[in-house]
Amino acid sequence: MPRTRCYCNGILTDEDFPLNDVSEHLAEPSSIVWIDLCAPDLHDLQLVADELGLHELAVEDATKGHQRPKLDRYDGHDFLSAYSVRLDVETGRLETDEIAAFITASALVTVRRDESFPMDLLVKRWDDRVDLTRYGVGALLHGLLDFLVDGHFATVESLDDQIEQLEDLLFDDQPHDKDVQRRSFELRKSLVQLRRVVLPMREVVNTLMRGDLGVVHDELMPYYQDVYDHVMRATEWTESLRDLVNTILETNLTIQGNRLNVITKQVTSWAAIIAVPTAITGFYGQNVPFPGFAHQAGFLTSCLLIVALSLSLYLVFRRKGWL
Repeated sequence: MPRTRCYCNGILTDEDFPLNDVSEHLAEPSSIVWIDLCAPDLHDLQLVADELGLHELAVEDATKGHQRPKLDRYDGHDFLSAYSVRLDVETGRLETDEIAAFITASALVTVRRDESFPMDLLVKRWDDRVDLTRYGVGALLHGLLDFLVDGHFATVESLDDQIEQLEDLLFDDQPHDKDVQRRSFELRKSLVQLRRVVLPMREVVNTLMRGDLGVVHDELMPYYQDVYDHVMRATEWTESLRDLVNTILETNLTIQGNRLNVITKQVTSWAAIIAVPTAITGFYGQNVPFPGFAHQAGFLTSCLLIVALSLSLYLVFRRKGWL
């Protein structure tokens, strides 16, 4: 069922009324209407479009979805497309919920694809700032943008925490190469998706703040400026985290190379030590007479040489840090 609200002079006067009564509420002076459609069928959306005179291209974009964040201007209304985001901490995957909005002088229509978008939280935010609703549709639109951008910012913070945990895993005494590589790929993929959502919001908010649109009341300008500041911070933070993830991947490769060098030195050192007894026993195993041949003294001499030379090589390699 569509959700509806009517405000008059900033005061909520009616709620959950039928779509057929929209025109009646809009006929009242100083009234604004909010309509929320969740996975609407063509009949409901066309009914709202006829009531408010919405452009067919904007209606088509809202119906098909999968739009990039944008603000399109039409005669008599504007069309907004944006996304709410959240991070699945367990998998590192970014989950997005698309929302479209039709913005007229006296009505805000939001269109969602499913119930995953937390609309109740947005309504609560509007109810907590009832002092702003007297400034018209711009106040409702500010609440929507502020809610979306705060979600972007919270997701960036969560990604930052995950990357810090990845750094601890990277420099752990025990190697976690597979976990680091898998987690780095997941976080990098999420950051790329987040960048596609956050970056265009700069243009969206900046366009809304232009005076020729007439959407934002002068009293609301500081609030939109605050949203724009949050968008910029989230964008810059996202870019820096992308660079940090790339640095982690490069550092992981460097650490793997260093570990391989250490292992190579250790294996080579032990091979050199093992070569000493192999050479001595091979020499004493020749079928030719030599000092100590066929005598116990020869056996003892070979054992002493093996122990002395092997111990000497071990100490030398140990001092050089190869073992």
